[in-house]
Amino acid sequence: MGIQPPQGRHAVQCQQDLEQMLSDSKDSSPLLAILQKTVLHPLCLKYPPSVKYRRRFLSELVQKHERTAAEPLDELYEALGSVFNTEASTHCHKSYILPSGDAVTVRENVAVISQGTTGLVTWDAGLYLAEWALEHPLVFTDRKILEFGSGTGLTGITICKSCLPRAYTFSDHHRGVLEELSENIRLNGFLVQSEQPGLGGTMGRDHEKLVESQGPLVTVAELDWESVTKEHLARFQADVILAADVVYDPDLTESLVAVLQKLPDCNSDGLPLEIFVASTCRNPDTYCHFQRTLEHVGIRWEDVPGPQNNFFSYDQNTKIIILKLHLQHPSPNSD
Repeated sequence: MGIQPPQGRHAVQCQQDLEQMLSDSKDSSPLLAILQKTVLHPLCLKYPPSVKYRRRFLSELVQKHERTAAEPLDELYEALGSVFNTEASTHCHKSYILPSGDAVTVRENVAVISQGTTGLVTWDAGLYLAEWALEHPLVFTDRKILEFGSGTGLTGITICKSCLPRAYTFSDHHRGVLEELSENIRLNGFLVQSEQPGLGGTMGRDHEKLVESQGPLVTVAELDWESVTKEHLARFQADVILAADVVYDPDLTESLVAVLQKLPDCNSDGLPLEIFVASTCRNPDTYCHFQRTLEHVGIRWEDVPGPQNNFFSYDQNTKIIILKLHLQHPSPNSD
């Protein structure tokens, strides 16, 4: 949904199938069906993708349509004319249909870097981790989740809609990211309990409604990895820790590992924390530095098999790895 395109070899096959379908048809009904499932879909009309992308998408459809013998389709040219008369914005929406039929929509910045941060766009590892979560819902069902570096919130919103967690805490540090994150959570139908003033969180009676509702208790927290304390992290009482696409800078890696060391050994039930970190391997040296840093402080890891099914749009040729981390804090009585 949100006319997010397929990637890699799957994209080539889709292109060929589309062209064959259009050429075999004696009228424009297949093209109209495509429009109704993409740019004319109610979700897409309410939360439109970027103007640039819609122009490219519709222009490509026009070219393919004109290669057929079918009559011109008014709806196609009207949609193209409308989008060419639309002024481009700094923001856009991306929507995805989950296996349950529910939708996840996030508002993003069209620029990769904005306001001095990369946290205002959704990155591949976040989509990959969300796919993995959809295939492993019991990891999250009726449990308390704390996510580091939530960004636009796509991963957590997907889990909240599909995996029935008891509570989910989204966290980040950049003020602009936190504001956009809170808006995306509300856009998807969740009330937000905020730790910080000014983020539009709910407290008091609204907090009671959150607890009584069927959905999870959703919190947005500002976490500075440099200054957060063990006591602060312990207050979240998390069962599961998540992070996606946070291993891309050696300095940031050092801060991340320092935060992991501050986490409690166990949850409130005395069970070990489950920690999952999804990373896009852009620079092998940076990723190896992350693994070496984990080793240095005694944090073990194991590779987790990735998702078997593709629900979101990202480059399938990108190498993405999910690690499950095992904390090994020293015993208080050890020398």
